[in-house]
Amino acid sequence: MQNRLNHVAIAVPDIEAASESYRCMLGAKVTEPEDQPEHGVTVVFVELENTKIELIAPFGNNSPIAGFLKKYPTGGIHHICLEVPDIAAAMDAVVDQGKRPLGDEPKIGAHGKPVFFVHPKDFDGVLVEFEEA
Repeated sequence: MQNRLNHVAIAVPDIEAASESYRCMLGAKVTEPEDQPEHGVTVVFVELENTKIELIAPFGNNSPIAGFLKKYPTGGIHHICLEVPDIAAAMDAVVDQGKRPLGDEPKIGAHGKPVFFVHPKDFDGVLVEFEEA
């Protein structure tokens, strides 16, 4: 399975302040915040020449990011996202290798494309997202 880095996601307690930091420090284009209630997050993308940084903040009471920020109040790297040409084949390959996807089937992610995550205990402590390119 060939992959390309799509983005690195960073959980932040204040998405507006983080957006401004990346805009000023890097001179990068930063998208407007977009609420994604189905995922419990608000997202912003910092667009770099060769990849993106996804800033994620909690949205709603059941946000998985709220738990992350309780453990790491100042934020930190949450996951990496790798592109795959066929999300179903990638999920099958992950399962065939004895890894645990989070969920039974892919969901639609922040870019409007199918995604799934693999448990961090199965990927050397890193939460990995696969996104269909």
